[in-house]
Amino acid sequence: MKIFLMCDPRYFEVSYVINPWMAGNQGRENKKLAAKQWKNLYDILSRKASIKLIEPVAGLPDMVFTANGGFVYRDHEVIVSSFRYPERQGESSYFSQFFENSGYRIKRLNSDIQFEGAGDALYDSNGRVWIGYGHRSDVQALDEIATILQAQVNGLTLVDPRWYHLDTAFCPLVNGYVLAYEQAFTSQSVNKIKNEFNNRVIWVSDEDANNFACNAVNIGNDIILYKVSNELKATLSKHNFSIIEVDVSEFMKAGGACKCLTLEL
Repeated sequence: MKIFLMCDPRYFEVSYVINPWMAGNQGRENKKLAAKQWKNLYDILSRKASIKLIEPVAGLPDMVFTANGGFVYRDHEVIVSSFRYPERQGESSYFSQFFENSGYRIKRLNSDIQFEGAGDALYDSNGRVWIGYGHRSDVQALDEIATILQAQVNGLTLVDPRWYHLDTAFCPLVNGYVLAYEQAFTSQSVNKIKNEFNNRVIWVSDEDANNFACNAVNIGNDIILYKVSNELKATLSKHNFSIIEVDVSEFMKAGGACKCLTLEL
């Protein structure tokens, strides 16, 4: 059974702008609705996986997006994030404390390298590691992570600030499939995705990308996401996937959806 880390949205709000989705949404979040939406996602996931919780911290409204807290690369081994923006840098010590208290062996990259955890580092179903860089994580993170893992990593260059983390535009699925949004990447990275996944790449439309269809949680054949077009739903169904749509519209105002709200442990 998969295990996910989540954080109650007690202090969630859009109080600054560090990605394009936040622009114009400062103070426009509905806190009661956000809490209801988060609880609904929690309930759906808890029927399919085990959920652990980290205590929210006042003044750290984006801590609810636990995907960015670190990258768990082996059982009880984690690379803790070093956030690019000062608004989120305070989260690192709390995530470190959680991992320490949970018996994890903690690794950190060099202090001058930014790396934002499982927002930018993802395993595919074949055990390969994919790392996105260009907005939040530095390209220099690739070599350090490869050394820590003692394995090759695949770098993907993100070029559109709306898709600022890899997990907003790239979602590995079971059985060797991947959801991806072509316009988020350089042509070289698009070719790398095509070469590695061959006919198992499912490219999403602008509409689905804007609804964060790639920011999904995959458990078995279930794909849990915010919103999906009928066309993409039909394509995924053809490949034996089941779609579970979960309204996380309040969190979209901060540039995050279902995957952002979880960290796979």
